[in-house]
Amino acid sequence: MTEEKPILITFEGGEGVGKSTQIRLLADRLTKAGYEVCCLRDPGDTAIGEQIRAILLDRANTDMSPYTELLLYEAARAQLVAELIKPALAAGKVVLVDRFTDSTLAYQAFARGLDRALVNTANVIGAIALVPTRTILLDKDVEAGLMKATENGADRMEAVGQEFHERVYAGFKELAKTYPERIVTVPCQERKEDTHELVFAAVADLFVEQAAQPYEITEELLQRIKSSKN
Repeated sequence: MTEEKPILITFEGGEGVGKSTQIRLLADRLTKAGYEVCCLRDPGDTAIGEQIRAILLDRANTDMSPYTELLLYEAARAQLVAELIKPALAAGKVVLVDRFTDSTLAYQAFARGLDRALVNTANVIGAIALVPTRTILLDKDVEAGLMKATENGADRMEAVGQEFHERVYAGFKELAKTYPERIVTVPCQERKEDTHELVFAAVADLFVEQAAQPYEITEELLQRIKSSKN
């Protein structure tokens, strides 16, 4: 099934909010409704992007400059857009991405303190001027999210500290106010199924009616999603 207009949906939020789970649930629902769906993560999913991701998340790289961090994220994103996102959109696929340009603003501008205009300019280059059709901002308590994200150990970004991540959270909230026509805030619910229904309600207008038909999330599906992330 192909839409006339390409659909790029990005998922944003702090650590441990459940972005990857919600992406997989939405992908499953859309696939069952007849759409071709491409799920990606930023940074990553290309050979070059995965190498850059490893550098960014390596806890040994404590001396990394915020400017180096910014440029590495943009380099990985440029490769992802050129190699995977744009071709998928051109083929009529719905593209779901775990993080994109809003994360760079929240983490590198609001939390690291880099100039917002500078980061915006870098984002245009890194995204090759691509703007998401819709952005889902998953909203969860920062402390609870960090505990969930780091239960098996923390990477370099997760280990920065809660104060940093509180600034990230504030940045995302500010971005949601700045771009209300694109960013929809979805409060995380105790049950993943309930969060999914809120996510789908936030994007349902982008899809034809059959995507809105009753959708069952089974325990088997949730276990399969959990296993795929391990």
